[in-house]
Amino acid sequence: MTAILATVGALFGYQAGDTQNNSALFKNNAAIKKTEASNQWNYYQAKSNKQNLSELAMTLPGIDREKYKLEVERYKKEKSDIKADAEKLEAVSLDWDKKSESQMHLHHRWAQAMTAEQIAIALAAITLLTRKKWMQYASYGVAGAGVALGVLAWLHL
Repeated sequence: MTAILATVGALFGYQAGDTQNNSALFKNNAAIKKTEASNQWNYYQAKSNKQNLSELAMTLPGIDREKYKLEVERYKKEKSDIKADAEKLEAVSLDWDKKSESQMHLHHRWAQAMTAEQIAIALAAITLLTRKKWMQYASYGVAGAGVALGVLAWLHL
């Protein structure tokens, strides 16, 4: 029984590590996309500043107003494109964050399952030393709980 529990626990441990690594990778991807979105928002702000300067220039006497009016319109269009890109990047970042959270939830399930199997192994070892039948049943119960947690993790619940 101890060998079976150790094997099941090792499988649960592998899955726990895998989902933890996935969670970290997805969180990193979210941070990268958030940084790209921040860069786009900074670019948007720079275009806003240029638009403001062009609007200010239009009020100065002796200036070709049409030239600056065209620039203002160009900046408005560029800003709308930049804003759309930034919002898309933020949405992608949010999606990666959700994936990371989901993987971390699975990691916790797998880790709980592995911990239950380790406790069951310890109880099985104590059973061998004490020869107490109730301890054997407790070991089976804890092992069953670990397997149930593993099934929940496998089902992504």
